[in-house]
Amino acid sequence: RVNRFYCVLPRTCVSALLLPERYDFLSPSTSLQRQILLLELLYHTMASEGLDDASPKRTNVEDMSLLSITDGENERGIPVVKFIEDVDAFANSFSPPATAELLIGAYSELHSKFKTFETSLTQKKNNFKLKVPDIEKSLALVKNLQSKKEAGESAITRYNLADNVYGKAEVDTSVGIVNLWLGANVMLEYTYEEAIDFLALNLDNAKTESKIVNEDLAFVRDQIVTSEVSMTRIFNWDVRKKRAEGGEEQKP
Repeated sequence: RVNRFYCVLPRTCVSALLLPERYDFLSPSTSLQRQILLLELLYHTMASEGLDDASPKRTNVEDMSLLSITDGENERGIPVVKFIEDVDAFANSFSPPATAELLIGAYSELHSKFKTFETSLTQKKNNFKLKVPDIEKSLALVKNLQSKKEAGESAITRYNLADNVYGKAEVDTSVGIVNLWLGANVMLEYTYEEAIDFLALNLDNAKTESKIVNEDLAFVRDQIVTSEVSMTRIFNWDVRKKRAEGGEEQKP
């Protein structure tokens, strides 16, 4: 068990937190949150001042961005994943050359975004599967009322009173008025002609949007497959590269 952990702090930490240069991190008066904060600040300060000579230096690729692994976008702004034909040439196109971990990390982040797109589009697709038939039924019903009105007949319907209990009613179509639910507990009164035009427009828009959602969903799934294939190719390239480097080191 460690009872005490003393550390000589750099002057940057001392001036930032007003601490003594020899500070007891595990003092009972020091909270766990403050200990974590002090250790993080100590680490970043030592790294910035070049005091962490024992740890390996990491080089970052300055020009690595989402644009580096994408190749344009579709009409709705969904990016197109760039398929890497030559992984070695692609990695060496950066300065300094990109590592396999960096490339896989970039593709993994993009892959997670596509999975989010897929979830959202799948939900929209399921909503349209319910929405379009409902609009079609409502439109057919209003058209039936319109035809009954033109024939001078009343419409006979059944309405739900309770579970599995229905009542019979006669609808006077000569009035020519129908009420439509618009959502959010809002109902609006329309004439038959206005209701038919309104429902027909909504049906066309719903079908158009449903088609777009289906196209985007298929497109996103293609990008997910491309991302997974690219990550696999990068991993295999890294394995072959390390094997080749290991073989050269073993040669006398």
